[in-house]
Amino acid sequence: MHPVKKIEIIANSFELGKLLDGLDKSGVHGHAVIRNVAGQGLRGNTEDLDYTMLDNVYIIAFCTPEILNSVIEHIRPLLNKFGGTCYVTDAMEIRSLRCVSSDL
Repeated sequence: MHPVKKIEIIANSFELGKLLDGLDKSGVHGHAVIRNVAGQGLRGNTEDLDYTMLDNVYIIAFCTPEILNSVIEHIRPLLNKFGGTCYVTDAMEIRSLRCVSSDL
């Protein structure tokens, strides 16, 4: 097992490409995207919005602690400009860093 940082981003789906580019540029090359996320945040309830352009996405990614500052440098300006939120928590990855798909 080894420590990683769990990155969770909730943002407008219109900005998905920019956010994924920011993750990639910071060294985070794997992620999962869940589309059509609804809920209530600082801007109120978003469950009743009928506009596809306003749908939210949930992005989850993991990185080593060493590159977290780079992630923040790339993602924070996008969230400040376009809205959304990002949470970072500590996690443990149980797979070995040296594990390759043939080992599974």
